Amino acid sequence: MEATELIRKLRKIEIKTRGLSRQVFAGQYHSAFRGRGIAFSEVREYIYGDDIRTIDWNVTARFNHPYVKVYEEERELTVILMIDVSGSGIFGTRSRYKKDLITEVSALLSFSAIANNDKIGVVFFSSVVEKFIPPKKGRTHILRVIRELLDFRAGNKDSSLNEPLKFITNAIKKRAIVFIISDFLVPDFQRSLQIAAGKHDVVALKVYDKSDTELPDIGFALLSDPESGSEKWVDLSSEFNRSEYARWWREKTEGVKNTFRRCGVDYAEIATDDDYVKPLLNLFKRR
Repeated sequence: MEATELIRKLRKIEIKTRGLSRQVFAGQYHSAFRGRGIAFSEVREYIYGDDIRTIDWNVTARFNHPYVKVYEEERELTVILMIDVSGSGIFGTRSRYKKDLITEVSALLSFSAIANNDKIGVVFFSSVVEKFIPPKKGRTHILRVIRELLDFRAGNKDSSLNEPLKFITNAIKKRAIVFIISDFLVPDFQRSLQIAAGKHDVVALKVYDKSDTELPDIGFALLSDPESGSEKWVDLSSEFNRSEYARWWREKTEGVKNTFRRCGVDYAEIATDDDYVKPLLNLFKRR
C-alpha cells in the first residue's frame, strides 16, 4: 500500500473509531473489564452514612475524631489483541473484507483501552505468531498498531490458534484481557484455549461473511481456498452439495461456540455487512 493511501485510511479509521470510543464505548468498556482489585487510596473524615467497617481506628484515636479509609479500584489493565492475519481474512462479498472489519474493531478496542489508561499489545497470528507488539499506552502507539493492521502481510496463509495461544500463555506474565479476533476457521484449539483462559481473561470476537454460511446456486464454479491455495470445481446447482456445505458450516459454528462455553470464554459474532457497535455493546453489557 502506498504511503499516501495508508495515511488516508489510517486517518479515516482513527476519526471513526476514536469518536465511537468516546461517545459510546468508554463507559461500557470500563464497566465490562475491571481492574486487578481494590487498593487503599487515602484517609478522610467520617461522613454520615459511611460504612463503620471502614473506620481507621488508629487515625481516629490520634485526632479524637472519626476517620475512614478510602479504597479505589486498581484500574490499569493490559489488553492484548490477538489478530488473525491468515489468508481467509481477504474474503468478503458484502460491504467489506473480514480483514477490514477486524481492523476497525481492533482500532475501536484500542482507543477504548487508552481512554481508560490501559496498555495495548498486539499479536498477529496465522498458524504461528507472525509479529508481537509489546503493550504500551498512548495515541502514537495506537496509530502504529492501526498502521500495522492496514499494511501487514503474513508469512503464512494457513491458520491455527494452538501456537499463538501457547505464546500468550507463556509470554504475558501478568493477567491480561485477551481479545481473539478471527473467523475461527481453524483446527481444534480447546486445550490451548483452556490453558490460556485459566491465566487471562479471554474474549472471542468471531468475524464472518454471510456468504460463509451457504453456497449460491450458480452452476459449476471454481472454488479456491485462500489459506491452502487449493482449487476445485464444484457443481453448485446440486442441492446435495449446497446442503452438505450448509450442514458442515452449522456443525463448525456450533463446535466453536461449544469450545467457548466449555472454556468460560465470552464471545460475540460480527458479520462483515453489519454494524459492529450493537454486538460489542451487548457483549460488554453481558459482562
